Amino acid sequence: MVRKACSAAPNVLSPQCPTRMVLDLIADKWTTLVIYLLSQGTRRYGELQREVGGISQKMLTQTLRKLEHDGLVKRVVYPEVPPRTEYSLTELGTTLREPLGALCKWAVEHLPDVEKARKAGARQRARASEALSA
Repeated sequence: MVRKACSAAPNVLSPQCPTRMVLDLIADKWTTLVIYLLSQGTRRYGELQREVGGISQKMLTQTLRKLEHDGLVKRVVYPEVPPRTEYSLTELGTTLREPLGALCKWAVEHLPDVEKARKAGARQRARASEALSA
């Protein structure tokens, strides 16, 4: 997908601005997890698939190709039998360590708060449903 250049300053809120495409790239669930894992060091494909729980082979392959295409991940194929392929972050990819690491840390730290809010919301919806059916 190609988007027009921003008419003024870059604006991620504008659907025509290419910065939106960059934000869409790093805001993807699988991208975030793959970059977070690669920020801890180089990994082989099988390691990534085992460590990123719930990702299919197809989705991991698509995610890695997209990240390589956008210059965030480097893929090295070793001419061995059997072939060995390793993935690591590029210099550009490493710039995402801190922001994505902070996001993952936030998710861990605030999971109890989110779960509490979800339960409260479910109770509220149940009460509203009971009131409508009464």
